[in-house]
Amino acid sequence: MATVSLPAGTSSLLLDIEGTTTPITFVKDILFPYIREHLEDYLSTHWEEDECKQDVHLLKKQIEEDMKQNRSCPVHTVDQTVHTDEEKAIREVVENVLWQMAADRKSTALKQLQGHMWRAAYASGRIKGELYHDVTPAIKRWKGQGLKVYIYSSGSVEAQKLLFGYSVEGDVLDLFDGHFDTTIGAKVEAKSYERITQRIGCQPEEITFLTDVTREAKAAEEAGVNVVVVVRPGNMELTDDERAHYNLITSFNQLELTGRD
Repeated sequence: MATVSLPAGTSSLLLDIEGTTTPITFVKDILFPYIREHLEDYLSTHWEEDECKQDVHLLKKQIEEDMKQNRSCPVHTVDQTVHTDEEKAIREVVENVLWQMAADRKSTALKQLQGHMWRAAYASGRIKGELYHDVTPAIKRWKGQGLKVYIYSSGSVEAQKLLFGYSVEGDVLDLFDGHFDTTIGAKVEAKSYERITQRIGCQPEEITFLTDVTREAKAAEEAGVNVVVVVRPGNMELTDDERAHYNLITSFNQLELTGRD
């Protein structure tokens, strides 16, 4: 694909993670399976600790909310191998978490517990955040040209910082000027990008958003933000209309800022 020039007035780049800086397979094949495989042991080990108690409390509040909204929940079956109240409680939490993950839920309660589990995995070296090879050299070049670089992901800010803080290339957190997650709003809503613009302190047309998801690109455009769609292996296929409408890149190296060296 050809080089894509950023508008001359660009002062900030806003980057998605999954499918943009990081392969989709990292989340699907490494992060999520880690939770499924280690959840029960993690809960058993940390059950009496305050942080784990808070995580479980949030999950129970989520279950209560789901029941009030008549949302389906996992059906608890009698397990003859469970002998104590603690084992029973842990098994119920495990069932709920696995059910939420299977349903692709984005609840704060689920994300908080996952984030704490991933933190332990990153810190122990069991997991390292994957980045496409073109990502850090390009960001360093952009920073050298005076651009600011921010992250906007549906993953929590804590999870974002873990990925970049314990990446395959070491701690690269100093490359970023800030992080945003869905506490500022959903990525498919224009208002979210308006809030980010206000938080950064610039005009919408000074920001270019890089994402692989066209619904997010559309929302950013509605807010007046410039958009470049990133095409990576395994990302969702684009329609002919989408290919015609958006500037496309397959590597960050194709992005050039006009008027700066």
